[in-house]
Parts: sequence; C-alpha cells; structure tokens
Amino acid sequence: MRSFIMRNPSEFAFALGLIDLTSLNDADTVADIRQLARDAVTPLGTVAALCVFPRFVATAKAELAVLSPGVRVATVANFPHGEDDADGAAREVAAAVAAGADEVDVVLPWRALQSGNETAGRDLVAACRAAVGDRILKVIIESGCLGTPALIRRASELAIEGGAHFLKTSTGKVAVNATLEAAEIMLRAIRESGRTVGFKAAGGIRTATEASAYLDLARRLMGADWVQPANFRFGASSLRQELLFEAGLGAQHASATSY
Repeated sequence: MRSFIMRNPSEFAFALGLIDLTSLNDADTVADIRQLARDAVTPLGTVAALCVFPRFVATAKAELAVLSPGVRVATVANFPHGEDDADGAAREVAAAVAAGADEVDVVLPWRALQSGNETAGRDLVAACRAAVGDRILKVIIESGCLGTPALIRRASELAIEGGAHFLKTSTGKVAVNATLEAAEIMLRAIRESGRTVGFKAAGGIRTATEASAYLDLARRLMGADWVQPANFRFGASSLRQELLFEAGLGAQHASATSY
C-alpha cells in the first residue's frame, strides 16, 4: 500500500526537480523547443532536464544557457523503433554528444530479446556506452511491449551488463508505457546488481498522485536518500503543469505550447 502522497509545495518542488520535461513530437518546431526551455524554469524550481529530438539539442542548449544553465539536455537514439543495429545506434549517440547532449536515451532492441536474442541488447548498450563518453546513457527497455516479468527482468539485466547509467521504462510511443509493476521489477534488478544505476519512469505519469506512487516504490526498495535527480527521473510532459496546479501556481504559469 502506498504510504507517501505529495501534499505541500516542498514536495511538489522536489518532484518537479526529477522531471525530464519531454517533447518528442514529429511536428515539434524550434519555437516549441524554445517554449519548452522557458517551461523548465518555474516558481517551484527547475526540472532536471529537457528531452528533445536530436535536431533540437543545439536550440535547447542555447536557450537554457540563458535561462537556467543547470538544466541538462537529453535526447534520444534508436528511437522509437529499437532496431538491432548497434553500430547505427552508437553513431546516433556519438552525434548527439557532439551536438551538446548531456544525456542520451537509447532504445534497447526489445524485439530481438523477445525472439530469444540476448546478445543484441547487451552489445548495443555496450556500443552506446562507449560512444556516450562522459555523458549519461539511459536505456529504454520498452517494458510495456516486453510484457512478461521475466523479459522485463532480463532486459534490465542486459542493459545493466552493457553499462547503462539508467534504466528507463518506455518510449511513450506505445500502448502500455510505465507501470508500477514494471518499475518494481526494474528497481529490484538495479538493487540486486550492486551497480550504480538510476531509474526513469516514462510515459503516462501525469498527476502528483501517480508520481507519488513511483516515489514511494523507489524509496521503499532503494532508500529515501537514493531518490535524487542523479538516480531517479520522470519522463513527462504534463506532470510539470499538474505539480504547479497542485501547488497553487498553475494558471499563471501555463505553457504556451501543448506537448
């Protein structure tokens, strides 16, 4: 049973600081990304990162350099398809880093794992880890498509073995995205690996109540001190606004952009 629910501004501010504010829409424009960067800065504080398509990394970096240099810029690779092409994914990661990305979220070849090929996922993550250098590599396992607890667990293990800095639930582009059940499997895999690996819940987390459930789970399994931006993120677009509303700040700080 969940024991933690956000109730006060400091708790809303803490959750806000865990958000990777995300816009990964095919129709995104430079103006949309500039607005996203402005949305990163709120009366409650700033989000952890902006997550945008590679073509917008430079725009996001330039805007944030003025607005809030501490907000990181994340992008995606092998996205959203999750193909079995380690060299191609690594080239995308290297290009993203060259463009200035601080973090790259790469999709594990989950279909290959479903077909029984475990090597593909581990090799792709290892290649991308080498390409990312001193930046952060988050590995999206697409838990909602893997479906079974055994496959979610194995995908998590392979990503960790390949050198992932974070495990991420979902692209947000499929029917089933983040779930508490998948999150628990992934967090247990992290804990039992003994490695320093973070966790990102992405896709469908829109309210303070939903976010509270993930925070409570992570604190229960990993310890309260573990839940910090270096270890835990929400991949979200609308959660920012809901937290502002809950804190009584939403109406005057609504985004001009819908994402």
